[in-house]
Amino acid sequence: MPLFSRDDLNRAAALVRETVPPTPSFAWPLLARRIGATVVVKHENHTPTGAFKVRGGLVYMDSLRQAGKLPKGVVTATRGNHGQSVALAASKFGVPSILVVPEGNSVEKNAAMQALGGELVIAGRDFDESRGTAAEIERERGYHYIPSFHADLVRGVATAALELFTAHGDLDTLYVPIGMGSGICAAITARDLLGLKTEIVGVVAENAPAVALSFAAGKPVPTATARTFADGLACRDPHPDALAIIVKGAARILRVTEDEIAEAIRLYFTATHNMAEGAGAAALAALTQERDRQKGRRVGVILSGGNIDMPVFARVLAGETPLV
Repeated sequence: MPLFSRDDLNRAAALVRETVPPTPSFAWPLLARRIGATVVVKHENHTPTGAFKVRGGLVYMDSLRQAGKLPKGVVTATRGNHGQSVALAASKFGVPSILVVPEGNSVEKNAAMQALGGELVIAGRDFDESRGTAAEIERERGYHYIPSFHADLVRGVATAALELFTAHGDLDTLYVPIGMGSGICAAITARDLLGLKTEIVGVVAENAPAVALSFAAGKPVPTATARTFADGLACRDPHPDALAIIVKGAARILRVTEDEIAEAIRLYFTATHNMAEGAGAAALAALTQERDRQKGRRVGVILSGGNIDMPVFARVLAGETPLV
């Protein structure tokens, strides 16, 4: 049973389009030359927040509005892109937002969340500890807690997959980065609703392998740490509902190293002159791993976001791999 219907997805697309114009999906010649296949990039780095998550927040908040349940405030835990989505959507609906980030979070993502109207709280050593603080704020202030994975968030994010599959329904494989799972679950659900045969491959960081371990085990397998400079992939406690969809609908899960992610960021810049954050480059890193397997085929990659701090980007372009 899919999370939502095709009609639900179409309505979400109409809603999202009011704020987020359809993002481009380009087949870049220099990527084709490097990979040996047609490579279509879905440019979610071109949304108003520079990442795909903005779609989910808009649909989630609109669902609360339609149900007559707009709260006095919302709170969430985030590494940045989800937080920007919540801040933008909450401001649009006239609701204050609190965004809890871990210590050492991206300086530029923090600034962007505040610029969108969010109140920033720094707490916890990582995302999962920040979730605990967000839950405390929910209880203390009576705010509505917005999780990182929810059917309405997935429905919003699936509008990106709808755009991609409508323009490129002949893709053999689509590579999708995985954090808490909304992106890949959206791609799987949209593919199935459209009746396509595209295989979907999930991508995690080698240093944050919880979803890969869980996929292999068929049940959530948390890890003690998730230390990757690709902060959007830094999940150590997979969501069981997301995992169920991934296990059923993904062909496989690939792990990419920090060096491979850094090289993919450089490749995006040289081949397309687009900035990719670590998580945004992970799908291309995975495709590069499997370039022999994909030779001569039509392949898609999700560039899920371009929100990388300038000092980190400069180090990557200089040939370094950032340490966490």
